[in-house]
Amino acid sequence: MATVAGSDTVHGWAVRRPGPVGSGPLVAVRRPVPAPGPGDLLLRVEACGVCRTDLHLAEGDLSPHRPSTVPGHEIVGRVIAAGGAVTGFRVGDRAGGAWLRGTCGVCHYCRAGHENLCPDSRYTGWDADGGFAEAALVPAAYAYPLPDDQDATLLAPLLCAGIIGYRALRRSALPTGGRLGIYGFGASAHLAAQVALAEGATVHVLTRSPQARALALELGASSAGGADDRPPEPLDSAILFAPVGELVPVALEALDRAGTLAVAGIHLSDIPPLNYQRHLFLERDLCSVTANTRQDGREFLAAAARIGIRVTVSRYPLSRAPQALADLAADRVSGAAVLTPD
Repeated sequence: MATVAGSDTVHGWAVRRPGPVGSGPLVAVRRPVPAPGPGDLLLRVEACGVCRTDLHLAEGDLSPHRPSTVPGHEIVGRVIAAGGAVTGFRVGDRAGGAWLRGTCGVCHYCRAGHENLCPDSRYTGWDADGGFAEAALVPAAYAYPLPDDQDATLLAPLLCAGIIGYRALRRSALPTGGRLGIYGFGASAHLAAQVALAEGATVHVLTRSPQARALALELGASSAGGADDRPPEPLDSAILFAPVGELVPVALEALDRAGTLAVAGIHLSDIPPLNYQRHLFLERDLCSVTANTRQDGREFLAAAARIGIRVTVSRYPLSRAPQALADLAADRVSGAAVLTPD
């Protein structure tokens, strides 16, 4: 059996009883090193991003799919063992584990290229233990090869924040050279903004955090205002990253004719009533973003390498995972929070 640092057990954190971060939903656990199945990679975790989805799971906004699950789905690690059916990875390779970890492959959605909508899809840190631990299992078919010569801490946020931000950008139907509004400016948004800027867009950021507004301007946004502010010009497209339903009519009203608002979160508070004339008329579109496909991941990782994407991170040792979640909940994180081994 493979071991981690010479031990047959691994330390991690699990969601024992969902609730507000102040109530301590994360508890320290020590479990046997998991044994890879035929198609699995066992990764020694080098870094794991802390996603807002992890916060939603810990606080109960997302109902747990199984008891006492280890969260974390932005996993960068080294292969320390592989199942007999694995191809494409060897022991010692660096690999990434992301949110999507399994689909049926045969349903209408999978066959049509929409595996993110598969009714039997499974997710890391929700349906199976994730990366808030010293080791994690990742299905090889859903893993991404990652470069050896980059800081694992800077790679981790690419695996969900980056990928889902990329899908949200595509769902927003931003035209070439268009005007993009971004509502909320955390881990996902600061990466999606750089892709949009590299493609020639004008980006306006609307967020309640002064620290995030400063980062947006530093990265090249044309303006950065408060979450409820009106952008300085009509928008061709907008992405709502903040899980705040009250911002949906605000963003819709900021759209120009034929504009599109994409809602990027897995969880959103209730949306207030919409006024047809103010918010939807003139062919404004409102759409959601659901998970991602592996093709999204491949395209985004290639784009990130091509443009030299800048990843802003706040580092935490694994032992301080509860603090990382608390800081994320309180908007005290600049860019993305990332856990690293103690």
